[in-house]
Amino acid sequence: VGQYIVALTLVLFVTGLLILVGGAESLVRGSSALALRLGITPLVIGLTVVAFGTSSPELAVSIESALSGSSSIALGNVIGSNIANIGLILGITAIIRPMSVQPSLLKQQIPLMIVISFVIWAMAADMAITFWDGFILVAALIGFLLHSYRSSKDSPEEEELLPCEVQSLKDKTWFCILLILIGLAGLIGGGMLFVRSAVEIAQIYNVDEAIIGLTIVAIGTSMPELATSVVAAIRKESDIAIGNIVGSNIFNILAILGIASLISPLSGSGFSTADYLVMISFAVILLPMAWSGRTLSRPEGTVLLLGYLSYMAYIWP
Repeated sequence: VGQYIVALTLVLFVTGLLILVGGAESLVRGSSALALRLGITPLVIGLTVVAFGTSSPELAVSIESALSGSSSIALGNVIGSNIANIGLILGITAIIRPMSVQPSLLKQQIPLMIVISFVIWAMAADMAITFWDGFILVAALIGFLLHSYRSSKDSPEEEELLPCEVQSLKDKTWFCILLILIGLAGLIGGGMLFVRSAVEIAQIYNVDEAIIGLTIVAIGTSMPELATSVVAAIRKESDIAIGNIVGSNIFNILAILGIASLISPLSGSGFSTADYLVMISFAVILLPMAWSGRTLSRPEGTVLLLGYLSYMAYIWP
């Protein structure tokens, strides 16, 4: 019976991953076309709509974890996802296709990601993310969204040429919205299926809750970012690929930890200083990498990926 349960869980695991990939493709197409239609740059769409969409599984898992009293999974999910987003996902995506970097990412979004990574470490110094910490994070999220929208209107970025099928969709507003909704549904549904099956597999082998959050759950909930970024890179939409990752990391801290801690205080026990420092280090190292030639190259992607694999080897029991 135990073997059948493991086999069924593996089937659900793969099914969830396939749904995630389909949802990512739908979301990238719909949001890219909507960007053209509304006169908003693909970079800003990647930083907001796509970032929030691909962070939905993290939000669902973190809220569920907070409500069920497993708040270590909620915090570990965000720390682990932010590390995976840069090390694993940007690493793999840059190896597939070097990514160009917009000036506003270098001047605004990446520095913001670095600052709030330090902030969350400071907030967790008392071993908890409290209600008032969550209030501050959500207020900062609202400010970030307003600033992103206004800056896109005041000084539009130079857009990359989008594929013909995306351009042909730009006048079909409702169809674009439908694609985005289908994509979000696929990401949320596939993400939950993927994560639940992954957690069940991990629990069979009695792995600690904080480690599950930092590894299995974090990688699982980062699958939408991986699928979306790889698809965007292959389709030569690097604005969305790298903007999506930076935006997702900002959303993970401000929105997911913010909302989850408003529902219930999050426990910071089970995490070492090393976990926070690794998250901060990946955020910091991304800035000089992106600044050099305003591209993220294959060698740089390889360094990120190797760094991530080293961290996994370090924390996995």
